[in-house]
Amino acid sequence: MEERKYDYSALKMDNSIRKQLLIITCINIGQIIVGWSVGWTAPIIPKLQDLETSPLPEVVTDLQASWIGSLLYIGSVVGPYVTSILSNMIGRKPCLIIGGVLNVIAYILVVSTNNIAMIYAVRVVSGLGMGITIVSNIVYVGEIASTHIRGILLTSTSIIGITGTLLVYAIGPFVSYVMTGYIALAICLIHLLGIILVVPESPVYYAMKDNDTKAAKILNMLGRSKDIEKVADTFAKRGESSSKIMDWVEIFTIKSNRKSLLITFLLGAFQQTSGVAVVLFFATTIFQLAGSTIKPDLATIIIGVTRLLSSLIAPLLVESKGRRILLLISMAACACSLSILGVYFYLDRIESPALGSIGWLPLVSLIVYFFCYEAGFGTIPNAIVGEMFRANVRANGSALAITMTWLVGFGLTTSFTTMLDALGGDVTFWLFGSSCIVAFLFTYFFVPETKGKTLHEIQEMMS
Repeated sequence: MEERKYDYSALKMDNSIRKQLLIITCINIGQIIVGWSVGWTAPIIPKLQDLETSPLPEVVTDLQASWIGSLLYIGSVVGPYVTSILSNMIGRKPCLIIGGVLNVIAYILVVSTNNIAMIYAVRVVSGLGMGITIVSNIVYVGEIASTHIRGILLTSTSIIGITGTLLVYAIGPFVSYVMTGYIALAICLIHLLGIILVVPESPVYYAMKDNDTKAAKILNMLGRSKDIEKVADTFAKRGESSSKIMDWVEIFTIKSNRKSLLITFLLGAFQQTSGVAVVLFFATTIFQLAGSTIKPDLATIIIGVTRLLSSLIAPLLVESKGRRILLLISMAACACSLSILGVYFYLDRIESPALGSIGWLPLVSLIVYFFCYEAGFGTIPNAIVGEMFRANVRANGSALAITMTWLVGFGLTTSFTTMLDALGGDVTFWLFGSSCIVAFLFTYFFVPETKGKTLHEIQEMMS
């Protein structure tokens, strides 16, 4: 009899884990759209610069192409704050739905595009949907996942996002502009239906609203009945905490929070000034400018595969080697690979005869760059953001650091084509490489090692 009871409990646990995985699968379909939106411009801009493949009556200029790439940041800067306000007012699930609806609207605009203003609108609405979706997904997954699989499920969101970028790299060059919209629209609708039909409200939201009965019901369904008292007690204590206004004030008045904001913002800013967004948005264009012997469309697919593979090993490296050492190695390797790419553009500018025998160099440089970036520089700062701030300001501080970072990315992607015209590809990529060197020095002298430390110990260290 005892053995049967044990088997039943194990079966019940397996069912609850499967339920969590089903919910996360529905959530992660939204991450595919996030990745698709980030990489969409790489195959699309060349189409818009050719009248035979463009839905527009005129080809887009280089300045317009820069705006198409960078306008994604306008919406994405606003999105996290929309989520931080609405998620506590109306719930996590409605925020997930709002993000899904905005993505649907964006790709309806894609399939009906007939002027440049509609493409600008696509990017702003996509960015807003992306900002809401990213923050909502992270908050929601962290709140419903069982402790022993939470790290894996949170990591999966970024991996699926990279998969979405790879999909648009692989599909976009071979289908029409309008078809890229129909494919994304189908994924958006599947995502929205999954959220509505499968995903429950977060138990944490119910606990915040003192609805312990519904919170307990959801936790039981997820196989987390042991966490019912912990969740209830946590939010009972939070009710006595400082006001929302004071939480914002404490980001700047408490020393540890100020240092946390400075470190997280600068790491994020260095991510952007390393040129990662520029290369993602303009990957196909970069290979065309370089005159590489590798076909641009194939090169962007190879880069997408590289990003996906390196992102799979990054979590293992972070846990086994620590944050600082991986950041330092990653930044140094990124600086070297970008500098080498700059050398290639320099040889191209002086029309060196050696160019014909090294047509493979831009692809190899960017493969090394993205492999090392995703294995450290691209992943660890995001983890540090979640560790640095005090508990009562962690959400606000994280949103502030992320949006400040995205503003840097907006400025850089907007000015990229101007930099190419004024400075040339060689100086532009040398500047990106120099930024990685500055990031290396900043990390070496100012970024603390947080591996193995509790959040309380980190705060004491920061103070």
